[in-house]
Amino acid sequence: MVNLINTEDVSKSFGERTLLDAVSLGVEDTDRIGVVGLNGGGKTTLLEILAGIEPPDSGRVARARDLRLAVVTQRVTIDADVTVRDAVLVGYDAEYEWAADPRVRSIVEGLGITALGLENRVGALSGGERRRVALGAALVGELDLLILDEPTNHLDVEGVRWLADHLLARKVALVVVTHDRWFLDTVCSRTWEVVGGGVEQYEGGYGDWVYARAERAKLSAAAEEKRRNLARKELAWLRRGAKARTSKPRYRVEAAEALIADVPPPRDPRELHAFAKRRLGKTVIELEDVTLHAGERELLRDVTWRLGPGDRIGLVGVNGSGKTSLLRLLAGERDPDAGKRIEGTTVRLAYLTQELEDLPGDLRVLEAVEQVAKRVVLGKHEMSASQLAERFGFPARRQWTPVDDLSGGERRRLQLTRLLMAEPNVLLLDEPTNDLDIDTLQQLEDLLDSWPGTLVVVSHDRYLVERACDTVVALFGDGTVTDLPGGIDEYLDRRASLLSAPVDVPQAAKPKSSAAEQRAARKELAKLERKVETLHRKERELHDALADAATEPDMLLKLDSELKAVIAEKEDVEARWMELADAVE
Repeated sequence: MVNLINTEDVSKSFGERTLLDAVSLGVEDTDRIGVVGLNGGGKTTLLEILAGIEPPDSGRVARARDLRLAVVTQRVTIDADVTVRDAVLVGYDAEYEWAADPRVRSIVEGLGITALGLENRVGALSGGERRRVALGAALVGELDLLILDEPTNHLDVEGVRWLADHLLARKVALVVVTHDRWFLDTVCSRTWEVVGGGVEQYEGGYGDWVYARAERAKLSAAAEEKRRNLARKELAWLRRGAKARTSKPRYRVEAAEALIADVPPPRDPRELHAFAKRRLGKTVIELEDVTLHAGERELLRDVTWRLGPGDRIGLVGVNGSGKTSLLRLLAGERDPDAGKRIEGTTVRLAYLTQELEDLPGDLRVLEAVEQVAKRVVLGKHEMSASQLAERFGFPARRQWTPVDDLSGGERRRLQLTRLLMAEPNVLLLDEPTNDLDIDTLQQLEDLLDSWPGTLVVVSHDRYLVERACDTVVALFGDGTVTDLPGGIDEYLDRRASLLSAPVDVPQAAKPKSSAAEQRAARKELAKLERKVETLHRKERELHDALADAATEPDMLLKLDSELKAVIAEKEDVEARWMELADAVE
């Protein structure tokens, strides 16, 4: 092993707040280190000190001579005037040069770089797209060490798996901050927790860290009781969960079993199903012979699908496949084009959309929660509005913050808190993990574990889907809702098969188009591709603008309205693109 970076007694403060206090650690050439901790606790600062971007206030940082290092932090510094090609494919003068290199080609395709437009200027891209360009530029080079801050934020399920596979296949040391727990458990062999100004070091990935944190909490004072119970319950799920997770326990089995010996399973499906049936009856939401379109594209064709009491379903599919449209149909926000939607008389439905709702800006956080209800019963647990708000990252002092002063991520957490305060018995969640750190994600999953209702989740966070849902269904663009007994892994396998060997039977049944029609279709396809890129870029810009305008309620409403219009237009354009792509193939 070769030592790449060493820190000795490194300290760093901002104002009166100390983020790192006399931290000493090292990075070896075989390390793949995941960095975890609360938001604002010093994770990014630690990465920037390791990379030399930020100097320590005191202490020493030593790096190996001629260290080949690439860094991708949340501060993207690519020259706005260069093209995407020049930013990523440095040193490749012609397209055939990089296209002939399997590793580089895999990076460009795996991160969707070509879809951004190789000749587009970096300055014209959204913040998320620039992060993907920066990640691609870092991965293309020959490296000894890669330092990444939240690299999975702008990747879908397939992109996250591609990145994990790529990093595992390369002989490069890695230090990464991420809230994606599947990624941590799959890629990382060591974990650093930044907590209380220090860095606790553990062997193994996310599962091992959860165990170690539970063991440490077991020895702590009574004030840590709630956190101890939550960590132990998470550990119980990890140990009793899918074989893919339990087949590689690196921690001591005896100690782990002792920790979880008195912890019940995360949930009892039969008990929750029976309870849900008493609350909901036999009929929840049913779709009968439903056909649904987005523009001219058919998303569903003669689909009959019944959500029963206590069903917990994860819904996956590529962008444009109709996931959000299906959720809106289930929520009753849009009507089917044919067929009918049936809703049970006892249903109390709550729908978390990706857009920020119109929150009461003139109220404080606790007042906004109590506006819905002062107390709530979730499963067997009764909580006050203040207690639920605290579980979603609003400590007592923060609960008196005016809603207008909240950041975009805090507004999202408040939106979720208010949703649960209404005591729904049917939950539809569209990307609920946005802007949540690991501790808040654990709190959400802990609440869902004992929640006795019907649940449908759309999420790119496969860990949440595997943890909170009992079944997974997918939209593959064939007009049906496909059940996946093998879960996310089966979805990814099927997607890989579809991409490598597209089925041509349905196309054989279609009448052949003329050469002129084919030329016209290809011309329109090219135009639609450019339109999708423009709309995608506009969507990212609006997301960034929403985050920047967190304290301006009027601007938030205006931007949110624009975002909804852009998303709707993009769905229509993507639907037309897929229809034409089928015709051309």
